[in-house]
Amino acid sequence: MSFAQVYTRSVVGLHAPQVIIEVHLSQGLPALTIVGLPAAAVRESKDRVRSAILNSGFQFPNRRLTINLAPADLPKDGARLDLPIAIGILSASGQLEPEVLSGFEFIGELALNGELRQVSGSLAVARAMKAESLVAKSTTADEQAPRQLRQLRQLIVPINNGSEASRVEGIEILGAQSLKSVCDHLQSLADPSVTTERLEIVTPSPAQQHIGYQVDLADVKGQHHARRALEIAAAGGHSLLFTGPPGSGKTLMASRLPTILPDLSDEDALEVASTYSVADSDYDYGTRPFRQVHHTISAVALVGGGSRPKPGEITLANKGVLFLDELPEFDRTVLEVLRQPLEAKQITISRANSQLTFPANFQLVAAMNPCPCGYDGDGSGRCRCRPEQIKRYQDKLSGPLLDRIDLHITVPALPIADLQNAQAGETSAQVRIRVAAAHKQQLKRQKKVNNELSPSEIDKYIQLGEGEQQLLQLAQQRLNLSARGYHRVLRVARTIADLADSTDITSAHVSEALSYRSK
Repeated sequence: MSFAQVYTRSVVGLHAPQVIIEVHLSQGLPALTIVGLPAAAVRESKDRVRSAILNSGFQFPNRRLTINLAPADLPKDGARLDLPIAIGILSASGQLEPEVLSGFEFIGELALNGELRQVSGSLAVARAMKAESLVAKSTTADEQAPRQLRQLRQLIVPINNGSEASRVEGIEILGAQSLKSVCDHLQSLADPSVTTERLEIVTPSPAQQHIGYQVDLADVKGQHHARRALEIAAAGGHSLLFTGPPGSGKTLMASRLPTILPDLSDEDALEVASTYSVADSDYDYGTRPFRQVHHTISAVALVGGGSRPKPGEITLANKGVLFLDELPEFDRTVLEVLRQPLEAKQITISRANSQLTFPANFQLVAAMNPCPCGYDGDGSGRCRCRPEQIKRYQDKLSGPLLDRIDLHITVPALPIADLQNAQAGETSAQVRIRVAAAHKQQLKRQKKVNNELSPSEIDKYIQLGEGEQQLLQLAQQRLNLSARGYHRVLRVARTIADLADSTDITSAHVSEALSYRSK
């Protein structure tokens, strides 16, 4: 047979659309041509594939080879197409039976000696296969449905990707060490008399469960007001700004926020792990991400982008925390790109040849000093900054950005005597119980956390008495609250009431919410 068809997947953004590799052998001078919008890494695969086939004991066809990557208008990049291209060549040249290929999808990079190397995006591929299998179940009775949707395939990946991809339930993952082992498996299926060893299905091991957080809120001594704000932020998904002198514990507290957030659901954990799989970054499965970025970061690195758009820090912080330390030191244009994602919970990257949307449902936690030297307002009198210097420093942050931050907290420096005599505070586990209870109330009432409520949902789920309305009117006059600020106060007040297990929002809840809008 001079034609073969192999199934694989490309990774575009966080999605993994199906790619069909078509291989055709024809008469003519020996040549290998790859068409179908391949990137440089895919075009270079011809040399890796040739060496891998020869070093695995097979013959490389001495004829004209044309390889088409369909659909032709879908970008294909990365070395994950090496394995399916090699399988297609061996099948088209008659060294593998083509009938068995329809039951598999393949991804993997080939070494020159035929071994399989780990690739990025295997979890995204497995999730895409599962999504299509759900479509297949709903269309099984429809004879007009495409055959590839009605047929559930197995996924063959490099052995080092097996543990990651096997997290997706409902998809059978086969881990392979080399091209030879994959071919042996396929030949044993085509001919039962062949005694070659078959690949085994990879099963998730207990070791894949996350090991937990390495820090705890009990490490924070004193700072009761800031700890309270941290609990409110965790319960309602609110953004937070700490202002205080160096060494007052701003970074310490920010890093403890993920430890008191409710546990991720199975689907959310897979979504986060899939993002890190595409980004080829390490991730402790099941934990809330915590991304601390340096103030020299560029706008593209923060929100994502590039000629072939990749996820940025706000997407890697999805379902977790994005921490910006020394906030005024960031370039103002970099900070301004956060304004839209903070509201929309996603970011759309538009380029001439593509438009991709990445999730960005993160909690923003920022920290800053009150002045350039950091000691403005400190009782020791160490600050030597002039008023115009302080104003210029604080003016680096725009009003629209500050208006989008729900909680503004002043963190004072603690005397050494207070640190030495401070009693141990509550642990993350103790605080997480209250946070999870409030979180559960919100999901039961409105199917989302309070910070995600739209203006119409605020009118529906947040009802105020006459006294609370008058309090807010007075606060609007004194604090010059914008409409956005007004809605954010209501969301925070609703969260405070949920933590108190109160159905109604009282004046005490509104007053506490207003106390966090001093900026």
